[in-house]
Amino acid sequence: MSFEEFLLRQVRQLAFFQFGVAGELFFPDGCVVEVSPSTGRPRRIWLDGKCIATIRAMDGWLTLTVSGAQRLNALLEKGGNRVVVGREGAEKVAAGYDVSAEHVVEADASIVPGMEVLVVDEDNRLIGVGKAVVAGVEMAELRRGAVVKVRHKV
Repeated sequence: MSFEEFLLRQVRQLAFFQFGVAGELFFPDGCVVEVSPSTGRPRRIWLDGKCIATIRAMDGWLTLTVSGAQRLNALLEKGGNRVVVGREGAEKVAAGYDVSAEHVVEADASIVPGMEVLVVDEDNRLIGVGKAVVAGVEMAELRRGAVVKVRHKV
């Protein structure tokens, strides 16, 4: 097994653990894993010239770009790693705001603070990707405050 194959296998296992999707589907054979020159550890994953994910140096978790979030949204079962917002919430995210609790229609109960989440509208269209601030079960119960820090909007 070459070093490149080893790196790809490593990020596939990470995707399976973090998102519950088959790593081979999320990171197909055409993916290139970029290695940090200073640490020698995997840093970014590219597919067809687009960065689809980055590995955070501080904790080793995957963070998604819009391209990666679109791939994940197509692969996940209903509910998984998603926060569903209403029309007004979708407009706020499109304008650059974080997701507020008052706009949450539904959230995956398995979401924990710090988890990478997809923000979708009620028709399951991806509108953003970011990091959960509170647990999924709390998102639907809270009345105000930011529940997802949106990093990228579609």
